[in-house]
Order: sequence, then structure tokens, then C-alpha cells
Amino acid sequence: MARFRYRMQGILDIKIKLETQARQEFAQAKNVLEKEEEKLLLLQEVLRRYEEEAAALLQGKLEVQEILTNKEAIMFTQVSIEEQRIRVEEARGLVEEARERLKDVMQERKVHETLKDKAFEEFLMEEKQQESKEIDELTSYVYGQKLLDTEEESEDVKDGTQT
Repeated sequence: MARFRYRMQGILDIKIKLETQARQEFAQAKNVLEKEEEKLLLLQEVLRRYEEEAAALLQGKLEVQEILTNKEAIMFTQVSIEEQRIRVEEARGLVEEARERLKDVMQERKVHETLKDKAFEEFLMEEKQQESKEIDELTSYVYGQKLLDTEEESEDVKDGTQT
């Protein structure tokens, strides 16, 4: 039996490598997004603590300098949160781009794998036809040999010689 060899195997191998690379890029983008979201959560927690501190400063004896410092810290933290939200959105965009690239590369790989499967099926059909042809030839040869043997026996019987 002949050996199957897909003529575009090199392209399929490249598509598989591109898919692996796209998966890695997607994973990296997700990790960046998770870190940015974690930073945002930490900033929101810091803001919550500053707001609790502000409420506590307004209770009891009022110390103007501490209240002003706390207010500045709250404003700075709110600005930081807004900047971090922008970073989170940018990271989400990068994740979505990586997801789209991965999806496209996966589709290309699947197309090539489908082509390979079809080529293999065609190869199997050709092999089956070749095998069937060889069986037919063998059967014809065996049948022909039996006819020759039968004819030789008939001629021997006619000649009166028998072996």
C-alpha cells in the first residue's frame, strides 16, 4: 500500500504554529486585562477607605488640615480610578483583537485540516480502486490458468494420453 502524503502539509504546519502563537497572545492579553482589573479593584478599595476616613474625620473634633488632605487623596484616587478604567478598556480591546485573530487563525487551520481529510479520503478511494483492479487481474489470471489447464486436459483426453 502506498503512503499518504498531503501536498500542503507545510502550510498546515504553519497554520498550526500560527494558531499556537495566537493562543499565547490571547492568553497574554487576558493576563494583562486581569492585572489591570485587579489594579482597578485595589484603587476602588483605597477610595472606599478614604471615604470612610472622611466620614470619620467629619465626626467629633474637626481638623481642617486632615480633612483637606483626605479630600485631596480622594480626588487623586478618583482621577487614578478613571485612568485605570481607561487602561482596563484598552486591555479589553486588546483581548478582543487577540480573540478575533485566534478565531481567524483557527478557521484557517480547520479549512486546511478539512482539505487534508478530503485528500486522505480521495487517497483511500484510489487505493481501494487500485486494490480492486489488482484483485480483478489476479482473479482473471487464476480463471485463465484454470481454463488453460482444462483445455490441456481436454486435449490430452482427445489425444488419448492421460497423465
